[in-house]
Formats: sequence, structure tokens, C-alpha cells
Amino acid sequence: MKISTKGRYGLRILIDLAMHDPEKPRLIRDIAQSQQISEKYISCLMINLRRARLIRSVRGMNGGFHLAKDPKEITLLEILEIMEGSLSIVDCVQCPEKCKRSKFCPARGIWQNLNEGIRDLMRNVTLDDILHTYGAHDAKDGIFDYCI
Repeated sequence: MKISTKGRYGLRILIDLAMHDPEKPRLIRDIAQSQQISEKYISCLMINLRRARLIRSVRGMNGGFHLAKDPKEITLLEILEIMEGSLSIVDCVQCPEKCKRSKFCPARGIWQNLNEGIRDLMRNVTLDDILHTYGAHDAKDGIFDYCI
């Protein structure tokens, strides 16, 4: 399982929104500048985040985007599956029909356990945890000094 830029940048967008005043919607231009991601790419990613009801858009002169949920209610697993689709470390875990040997494969059980362990970890990490436990709240102007 490898998380693409869609998943990583989707998370960064949500962190950016969570770090700013929810009463003042953020413009794509401001998010792009603070996260150093192109406006065009952010616009594409925002579609998935809006469809999943993680963000809300506000029209008008003071418009922009803000979180639609409390950061405590948004899990890392939810974010990544919205951006990436269903996550699995090997294909046969979620689609056993993709492998003729899956019924008799001695390794499949370990892959299932490992996969579920990863999913449980991601399910138990919220956007709020990321802000307060992993140091996102220390970012200057919403720009991270580390790689997400």
C-alpha cells in the first residue's frame, strides 16, 4: 500500500482548514500558497472532499472553504479512503477472487491481520489528533516543516 499525492495532499488540505478560524472560510489560493500545492490540483481534490461532506463551500465575497465536521469526527482512514479508494496492502485481502490460491494460501491470513491492524490504527487517528499529537499545530502560517 502506497499513499499517493491525492491522499497526502487531501490530508494537508484538511489540516490547513482545521488550523484556521472556522468562521473565516479559506480560499483555494490561500491553501495553495500555504501548502505549496497548485491551485488547479487543490481544486480537483476539493471535489472529493466536498462530495464526502468533509468540507463545505461558502459562496460570495467572504466565501471559501471550511470543515463540515469537527476535526474529532474525521478519521485518517476516512480521509485516505475518500481520496484513494479502499486501502489494502495486497489485492487478495479485499478481493480473494483475484488470486486462484487465496482459499489455500498460508500467507493470506497474515496479510489480512496486518491490513486490519493498519486500518484500525488509521481509524483511531482523528484530524484533531494530527493537529495536537503530531505537531501540525506548530506549523508556521500553515506551512509544515515535515513531509506529509
